[in-house]
Amino acid sequence: MAKFLIERRLRGFICTTAHPVGCSRNVEEQVAKALKNKFTGPRSVLVIGASTGYGLASRIAAAFGAGADTLGVFFERPADGDRTASAGWYNTVAFEELARRSGLLAASVNGDAFSDDIKEKTIELIGKKFKKIDLVIYSLAAPRRTDRSGVTHKSVLKPIGKPFVGKTVNLDHGTVTEVTIDPATDEEIAGTVAVMGGEDWELWMGALASAGVLAKGAKTVAYGYIGPELTWPIYRDGTIGRAKAHLESTVDKINAILRPMGGEAHIAINKAVVTQASAAIPVVPLYISILFRLMKSMGTHETCIDQMLRLFRDRIYGKNLQPGAIDGCGRFRVDDLEMDRNLQSEIAKLWPLVTSENIRRLTDFDGYQSDFLNLFGFDVHGVDYNEAVETDLPLKELP
Repeated sequence: MAKFLIERRLRGFICTTAHPVGCSRNVEEQVAKALKNKFTGPRSVLVIGASTGYGLASRIAAAFGAGADTLGVFFERPADGDRTASAGWYNTVAFEELARRSGLLAASVNGDAFSDDIKEKTIELIGKKFKKIDLVIYSLAAPRRTDRSGVTHKSVLKPIGKPFVGKTVNLDHGTVTEVTIDPATDEEIAGTVAVMGGEDWELWMGALASAGVLAKGAKTVAYGYIGPELTWPIYRDGTIGRAKAHLESTVDKINAILRPMGGEAHIAINKAVVTQASAAIPVVPLYISILFRLMKSMGTHETCIDQMLRLFRDRIYGKNLQPGAIDGCGRFRVDDLEMDRNLQSEIAKLWPLVTSENIRRLTDFDGYQSDFLNLFGFDVHGVDYNEAVETDLPLKELP
């Protein structure tokens, strides 16, 4: 098998290459943390959007924290000649190898999770290998979706009602600039809701219930974010926020599906972390850089796997939920440490002071950049990037 020397190639908030050894090392580190934080939880888990970020961390937490068998659904690209596979592909190869070594059932379905075809393939695989699923995690983020009528909708990151003007940071150079974004049209708002809202989550749960592959008492959780007021114009009050509101409104419909079998649906509000999706949102990378500096100094910083272990252990499967674990809207809150009033007050003080000249002193932008590169397997401690590696790593199908 041919080996290649892989260089990172950045284009805006996207890295067009991925390093298989770096991705594998990242997964190994998350697995090691999960093994040290065991809990009683699900036995058979479906994760829709399972290859990166919170979806991958959810799969790792369930498998190595609770000993669950897992089925992941995602849309990732394999290697092609000297072109690397996507990071999510390498993450999944590493995860499945570690899971199977531990005697856990781990299978994947690669394709468009919005399609009926992938839903049918997933249900068929559950019936053959998993029998029943007792937890469904919906962690899907995508730029577009083609619905059952054949119409393709696109999601956009835009404000609603009036232009957004605010600070942002260049991920390559750390330069702080002002950005202006025009408001979304009605068509763009509707498109974003169609892609990122709750319609597909409801379709998944309806299909799984109708096929009889959900266990008695099955739970499902979808992920959201609220954040501080300084991010609201582009997030909570923008197109993505409108989609997340629709996602939350879908909970009642899914509960109606699950109630006859004793199941339940929830939204989990998570902490801001570095993901490819969050990197694309103006304001957010700069906000996260300040957040990370302060939370690390306070000893409250959490990574994706830290968040998911706490969500599973203390929220979804917690026996004695602490005050604030579920808010008045019935949402699991795992953003409690981020939204601490004193912490947010300090962020508000620092925000207007940050410039290109002092960003590395007033924020943890270096940590942000490193975490961003880690998403693609780069800047990972202990990896020799001057060594040629195999890029064509296949996902192994179950016998």
